[in-house]
Amino acid sequence: MLIRRPPGFALKENQVTSQSVYMHRREFMAAFIAAGGALALPNVAQAKRARQGDYAPLKATKSSYAIEDPLTSWEAVTSYNNFYEYGTGKGDPAKKAHKLITKPWSITVEGEAGKIGIYALEDLIDYNALEERIYRHRCVEAWSMVIPWVGVPLASVLKRFEPNSRAKYVQFITKNNRKEMPGTFWPVLKWPYREGLRMDEAFNPLAFLAVGVYGRILPNQNGAPIRLVVPWKYGYKSIKSIVGIRFSETMPPTSWNMSAPREYGFYSNVNPNVEHPRWSQASERIIGAQTGFAGALARRETHMFNGYGDEVASLYAGMDLRVNH
Repeated sequence: MLIRRPPGFALKENQVTSQSVYMHRREFMAAFIAAGGALALPNVAQAKRARQGDYAPLKATKSSYAIEDPLTSWEAVTSYNNFYEYGTGKGDPAKKAHKLITKPWSITVEGEAGKIGIYALEDLIDYNALEERIYRHRCVEAWSMVIPWVGVPLASVLKRFEPNSRAKYVQFITKNNRKEMPGTFWPVLKWPYREGLRMDEAFNPLAFLAVGVYGRILPNQNGAPIRLVVPWKYGYKSIKSIVGIRFSETMPPTSWNMSAPREYGFYSNVNPNVEHPRWSQASERIIGAQTGFAGALARRETHMFNGYGDEVASLYAGMDLRVNH
């Protein structure tokens, strides 16, 4: 009899962050401050504006990429979001992202690769080979979720562009359209939003391109129609609504690093030993898991690389992860 032993990152489904908590991040922090430290859950009525049934189902194979934490609810995942192109409030994306036009969608590929050009999304993603992966999601704001993403390995898409030997990094670029993304009227960041990875990070098996969540097509506020998921890094590295991919020999600029380099490094690995200049990263609030005391959220210790150290620690052997934060 074949016995499959789950990998070190595997969690149980009953430990995953709920759907409803994922979509209201900034409002959640506001509630925390207003309550003098007691965190409140997102407004239930508002969260239910985006119901799972409103999004087309996707066929996906369940993979061994899972964890033993309870899933965050659909309502949370789709109503507690950071997506500054729609505003800085946690609930802004759920309210405003309906303006985003996701069909047709194309991605421009540039730089150090043999097959650059403009590709339709349908030509890049094999919708007959989707898989579901349950990953931890850790925000730099010190809260966390557990989310069942649907998509394909990032490496399976990048290798099709045939990056050459000069390609040491890959940059991703978010759509930038003021008519569809009202938050871009404000210079909160230098638009368009940009993120990047080293090539060995991008080709790590954990790196994932998501086109769905909870077995449904990806809602706009979650980065439709395609987003990056890098579970061992802080959530802002997992760029949404990708329209550009650029291979380069030198480290590319990234939005938060350009905006606040002291606070946000290029690597952005989850590291409980490196404090954010304004708060500790040693522990995290679990969105959707309440203690029963004044609505406060349960906390847990933050794990190095968000618990994925066995799979990614070798990428940073010999590096000073305090300097290269």
